Amino acid sequence: MPLVVFCGLPCCGKSRRAEELRQALAAEGRAVYVVDDAAVLGAEDATVYGDSAREKALRGALRAAVERRLSRHDVVILDSLNYIKGFRYELYCLARAARTPLCLIYCVQPGSLNRGPRVAHVEDGRSQNVSVSWRPRAGEGGRPLAGSTSFLRESGAVDSIVNGRAQAEVSKELEQTRAPDLSAHVTPDFEKSAKHMSSAFFPAELLEALVLRFEAPDSRNRWDRPLFTLVGLEEPLPLAEIRAALFENRAPPPHQSTQSQPLASGSFLHQLDQVTSQVLAGLMEAQKTAVPGDFLKLPGTTENLRYTRPLTMAELSRLRRQFISYTKMHPNNENLPQLANMFLQYLSQSLH
Repeated sequence: MPLVVFCGLPCCGKSRRAEELRQALAAEGRAVYVVDDAAVLGAEDATVYGDSAREKALRGALRAAVERRLSRHDVVILDSLNYIKGFRYELYCLARAARTPLCLIYCVQPGSLNRGPRVAHVEDGRSQNVSVSWRPRAGEGGRPLAGSTSFLRESGAVDSIVNGRAQAEVSKELEQTRAPDLSAHVTPDFEKSAKHMSSAFFPAELLEALVLRFEAPDSRNRWDRPLFTLVGLEEPLPLAEIRAALFENRAPPPHQSTQSQPLASGSFLHQLDQVTSQVLAGLMEAQKTAVPGDFLKLPGTTENLRYTRPLTMAELSRLRRQFISYTKMHPNNENLPQLANMFLQYLSQSLH
C-alpha cells in the first residue's frame, strides 16, 4: 500500500494533518501506520536538527522504520520535516522498490512573511511565494523562553515583519499553529510520540537554520509528485485527490538494477562463449573465398551474412566481447537455441 510523506517547517500543522489523514483512512478499514520523529528519537529533543551527525542518524532511523512498515497491504505516513530533497528521493526509491504509490503533502504556514522557503504551484490564486519565518523572543541571558508553545501564544514573541497586517491578527494566526491535541490517538506508538513532541522546542537559531536549509518540494521532480500543498490549517484536506493518488495511480516503475535476474543455467556463459567462437571461426574461413556481395553461411545459424568487405580478427573479437557483455546482462535459457542467429544479426547491424 502507498507511502505518504509530509514535508514542512516545524509548527506548520504536519502532525495534525497526518492524524486527520490517518483517521480518514482508518475509517475506511485500512491499516495505517504513522512514523514520526518522536517514535524514533525516544527521549531526545528537537535540537537533534542542530547536530549533523545526529540528524543523519535520525534520517537513517526514519528510513529504516518506513522500510520495515512499507508493503502492499498497509498505508505508511511519515510525519517529519523531510526538508532535504535527497532524503525525499531515497523515500521515493523505497516506494518504487516496493512497487507501491507515493504522494507528498507539503504543509506551510499562511501569510507573506519576509523569509522562508518558496511554495511552488500554489493554486486558487494564492501568492507564489508563501513563506514562514519563526523567530521566538529569547529570554534573559540569551536563553529561549521555557515551554513548548509559549512563544506561539504571545503576540510579542514573534520578531518578524508582517506586510500591512495588525499584530492581533498575526497573534491569532500563530495561535492556530500550536501542537495539536494528540490525546485522541489510539495507537500506543502515537501516544508515546505525542508525549515527546509536547516537550520539543526549536530554538530561534535552529529555526533560522532550518529555514535556510529548507529545500522546498517541486512537482517537476518525479520524487516530489504527486504534490499536495496545504496552506494553513483552515484549508480542508483534499481527501478525494489523495485517495486517487494513492489507490488509483500506478506505482512508479522499478529500476532494472533492483530487479531479480531471470534464471539461467550454470552453463549459459560457457555455451555463449562457444557459440560465438564458432561463428567467428566460420566467418574467418568463409571470407577467404568470398567476394563482396556474397551471402555467407555460418555454422549454427539459419540466416546468411552479407559479405561487403574483408574483416579482421581484431574487429570481430571486439564485436564479440560487446555482444557477450550485453547478453550477460539479460541471461535467459530460452535464448540458447537462438544465440548463433542473435550474434549473426548483431554482426550484420554493426558492420553495415
